[in-house]
Amino acid sequence: MKDRIKRGLTANEMIVVYIIAALCILIGAVNPAFASASTVVSLLRSMLVTLIFAAFEMMVIISGGIDVSFPAVASFAMYATAMIMNAAGLNSVVLAFMIAIVIGMLFGFLNSVLVARLGVPPLIATLGVSSVANGATLAFLGSREINRLPESFGRLSKVFIYEYVGDSGITYQLTALILIPVVIYIGLWILLKYTMLGRGIYAVGGDKNAARIAGFGVVFIQSFVYILAGALAGVGGVTYMILMRQAHPQVLMGTEMMVIAAVVMGGTRITGGHGSISGTILGVTLIALIQNNLIMLGVPTYAQTFVVGLLIVAGTSITSLRTKKIQNSVKI
Repeated sequence: MKDRIKRGLTANEMIVVYIIAALCILIGAVNPAFASASTVVSLLRSMLVTLIFAAFEMMVIISGGIDVSFPAVASFAMYATAMIMNAAGLNSVVLAFMIAIVIGMLFGFLNSVLVARLGVPPLIATLGVSSVANGATLAFLGSREINRLPESFGRLSKVFIYEYVGDSGITYQLTALILIPVVIYIGLWILLKYTMLGRGIYAVGGDKNAARIAGFGVVFIQSFVYILAGALAGVGGVTYMILMRQAHPQVLMGTEMMVIAAVVMGGTRITGGHGSISGTILGVTLIALIQNNLIMLGVPTYAQTFVVGLLIVAGTSITSLRTKKIQNSVKI
């Protein structure tokens, strides 16, 4: 029993659970209204797009890479899709997602060529693609906010799967868009856990040469990961546009650190080869709690970046310590 408790206390996911519980207790003590259904609804809404981004970032990091281009790719896909839909008079949500997915896949393909084919370090490659996407958005598409969107976007944004009326009379509504990350996570869970391709993603992230010797197509796996990441970045961009009912070319820029922090805090090893769906969801939950509620604990808004930085350092340190401990036990 003690060994089980010890394993639970040292596991990244359990540590995040304890931190979340401690934060909830502290925030609840300061603001009793925190312990209500409205808090859950607000938290899920704030997590929605981050969950999408964190899903593919987790997959990329597990494969031994990293992708910091997704905010720019999502912004380009969102803005370009809005312009195309308006210019052509189109009014289909499905078509909007398809357009954004294709755009995202093109940028993902560019990332895959740089990383998998040319051997460019993932951080450098995706930084370059981020600059290309962001520059292309501003240079060729524009910089003005687009508020006139197809009617179907507005209708979808008003579809709710849960409504709660608080004591103050305010109605809290959970958008049906939350089903998008749910579907994505179920799909990734099946991919990573039950398919040979999923095993290959873990193998490539753990040891690229060993994976190649074992018969995995390293170039194919890396290409697949980055192209899928680009496609899901497009999905995230359109989801944000529908949720906020506007398209802005710069609104998602700078979100990469929050997403990477969530993934790392959830136990995904920054060097690759290890990570889980449940851990990523917990990491996103923790980051959302920090972003939404630190001010209630007297922490100023500008200090949130500092706190997130500490979490990244803590998360990577804990993961490294656990890895060293496992390696030492194997040697013994």
